[in-house]
Amino acid sequence: MAGLKSSVNPSSVPMKGIRPRSVTVLGATGSVGCNTVDLLARNPEQFELEALSAGKNWKLLAEQALKLGAKVAVIGDEAALPDLKSALAGSSVEAAAGESALIEAAARPSDVVVAAIVGAAGLKPTLEAVRRGATVALANKECLVSAGEVVQGEVAKSGATLLPVDSEHSAIFQVFDFENPETVAGITLTASGGPFLNRSLEEMADVTPEQAVAHPNWDMGAKISVDSATMMNKGLELIEAFHLFPVDVDAIEVLVHPQSVVHSLVSYVDGSVLAQLGTPDMRTPIAVALAWPSRMKTPAERLSLSDIGRLDFQAPDETRFPALRLAREALQAGGSAPTILNAANEVAVAAFLGGAIGFLQIAQTVEKVLDCLPSGPMGGLDDVMAVDKQARVQAQSFVGRLDS
Repeated sequence: MAGLKSSVNPSSVPMKGIRPRSVTVLGATGSVGCNTVDLLARNPEQFELEALSAGKNWKLLAEQALKLGAKVAVIGDEAALPDLKSALAGSSVEAAAGESALIEAAARPSDVVVAAIVGAAGLKPTLEAVRRGATVALANKECLVSAGEVVQGEVAKSGATLLPVDSEHSAIFQVFDFENPETVAGITLTASGGPFLNRSLEEMADVTPEQAVAHPNWDMGAKISVDSATMMNKGLELIEAFHLFPVDVDAIEVLVHPQSVVHSLVSYVDGSVLAQLGTPDMRTPIAVALAWPSRMKTPAERLSLSDIGRLDFQAPDETRFPALRLAREALQAGGSAPTILNAANEVAVAAFLGGAIGFLQIAQTVEKVLDCLPSGPMGGLDDVMAVDKQARVQAQSFVGRLDS
């Protein structure tokens, strides 16, 4: 299976039974990374670990590497390399640090690369894995948001396989008829609505970072949790879905579903609607990607609809959650707009978590940057990185004014 938009060819994915699949986990100490490591540890006969990476948490990275017998452990923070080497002393695990080492880890000959580095920082190593034709379990939505055409262009050249790890895109992947895409009428991404689903704008003005990261259903990292609270996460997923699945922009909808049981839906031209359901546990979509085209056991709690009793749905309120509108407008504008959106949002979320701006000012900052930097044509990765940098500088200037 090359890029999802082009074709489905399960025979291109390593099959179970010949030998253990080798796996590289980029972003191993984050939420998705830790869940991936948990699954690998539970299934040592099916998987062997090639490489692990982390940003700053050298202690947990060393523990994971030793537990799973990784060949290489890479820490992004070069200052942490001595600590990592010390923690791995006496083992066969090689230690390395920095961006170049991270890219080299992605280039190592593993069957599957789990791309779980949060934010645009994951773009270069993910592209490296794509370029060598790996099966990439994509948990970093920002790669396709910032550089969707670049990534898919490299997929087409290398024959790499992209398997979505986001629960929503994994759900669509599992019920989408890739052999007959013309029969698909549309796709619907479900959203929990986050912790502030029923709060007014006035009430949201005073929320704290601690409240924003307290997601009602999912256990996620701080940045993704804040994105869920603003609904920017769903906006980013909307853009990602456009690059993953052969549907028009107008055929992608968002539906608020507070229970997080129905993970997404695919509508067909005959009126059928297929959905994937399950408890909110990231180990399920991760397992789908790791074992594809087979299935593997997970410890996720089994779904009991009789215990849940009811499933609720409602349209998103884009007045209280303007981030979703901004993302759709950026996708429709095309060009550099999604890259600008993502970069500005990363800066604004970091500022909010650091106490520099209020919760509602996250979306306000993103909108100001989008208004200030009109969309333009994009070429290759250099263009993406240049626009990303420009948008971050502009966003930081707005944050500075709000903070002063």
